[in-house]
Amino acid sequence: MADRERYERMQFMLSAKELEALDTFRFKHRLPSRAAAIREALRRGLGVSEELVLSGSQSADFGLLKQTKRAPNKKG
Repeated sequence: MADRERYERMQFMLSAKELEALDTFRFKHRLPSRAAAIREALRRGLGVSEELVLSGSQSADFGLLKQTKRAPNKKG
Protein backbone atom coordinates (compact mmCIF):
# COMPACT_ATOMS: atom_id res chain seq x y z
CA MET A 1 0.00 0.00 0.00
CA ALA A 2 1.33 3.45 -0.87
CA ASP A 3 2.50 5.63 1.99
CA ARG A 4 -0.22 8.14 2.74
CA GLU A 5 -0.70 10.64 5.50
CA ARG A 6 -3.92 10.46 7.47
CA TYR A 7 -5.33 13.89 8.20
CA GLU A 8 -8.52 13.20 10.14
CA ARG A 9 -9.27 10.86 13.01
CA MET A 10 -12.81 9.59 13.30
CA GLN A 11 -14.42 7.69 16.13
CA PHE A 12 -17.84 6.12 15.89
CA MET A 13 -19.86 3.35 17.45
CA LEU A 14 -21.05 0.19 15.68
CA SER A 15 -23.70 -2.26 16.74
CA ALA A 16 -22.70 -5.88 17.25
CA LYS A 17 -24.22 -6.80 13.86
CA GLU A 18 -22.42 -3.95 12.08
CA LEU A 19 -19.11 -4.97 13.66
CA GLU A 20 -19.69 -8.59 12.64
CA ALA A 21 -20.44 -7.48 9.06
CA LEU A 22 -17.29 -5.34 9.03
CA ASP A 23 -15.13 -8.19 10.33
CA THR A 24 -16.66 -10.62 7.81
CA PHE A 25 -15.88 -8.14 5.00
CA ARG A 26 -12.36 -7.66 6.37
CA PHE A 27 -11.51 -11.36 6.50
CA LYS A 28 -13.20 -12.15 3.18
CA HIS A 29 -11.02 -9.55 1.44
CA ARG A 30 -7.93 -10.33 3.54
CA LEU A 31 -7.56 -6.77 4.82
CA PRO A 32 -5.01 -6.14 7.58
CA SER A 33 -7.18 -4.11 9.96
CA ARG A 34 -10.67 -2.85 10.68
CA ALA A 35 -9.53 0.61 9.60
CA ALA A 36 -8.45 -0.79 6.23
CA ALA A 37 -11.81 -2.56 5.93
CA ILE A 38 -13.68 0.68 6.64
CA ARG A 39 -11.62 2.59 4.06
CA GLU A 40 -12.20 -0.14 1.45
CA ALA A 41 -15.94 -0.28 2.20
CA LEU A 42 -16.15 3.50 1.82
CA ARG A 43 -14.26 3.42 -1.47
CA ARG A 44 -16.57 0.74 -2.81
CA GLY A 45 -19.73 2.31 -1.46
CA LEU A 46 -18.94 5.76 -2.76
CA GLY A 47 -17.48 4.52 -6.03
CA VAL A 48 -14.16 6.21 -5.32
CA SER A 49 -11.09 4.77 -7.01
CA GLU A 50 -7.61 4.78 -5.49
CA GLU A 51 -6.27 6.92 -8.37
CA LEU A 52 -8.89 9.60 -7.72
CA VAL A 53 -8.06 9.70 -4.02
CA LEU A 54 -4.32 10.05 -4.63
CA SER A 55 -4.58 12.54 -7.51
CA GLY A 56 -5.14 15.61 -5.35
CA SER A 57 -8.79 15.79 -6.29
CA GLN A 58 -11.12 18.30 -4.72
CA SER A 59 -14.07 17.33 -2.58
CA ALA A 60 -16.45 18.34 -5.39
CA ASP A 61 -14.99 15.47 -7.45
CA PHE A 62 -16.55 13.00 -5.02
CA GLY A 63 -20.15 14.19 -5.29
CA LEU A 64 -22.87 11.59 -5.47
CA LEU A 65 -25.15 13.68 -7.65
CA LYS A 66 -24.22 14.84 -11.12
CA GLN A 67 -24.45 18.57 -11.66
CA THR A 68 -26.60 19.56 -14.59
CA LYS A 69 -25.80 22.48 -16.82
CA ARG A 70 -28.21 25.31 -16.33
CA ALA A 71 -29.68 27.16 -19.26
CA PRO A 72 -28.47 30.74 -19.59
CA ASN A 73 -30.65 33.24 -17.80
CA LYS A 74 -32.69 34.99 -20.50
CA LYS A 75 -33.90 38.43 -19.64
CA GLY A 76 -36.32 40.27 -21.78
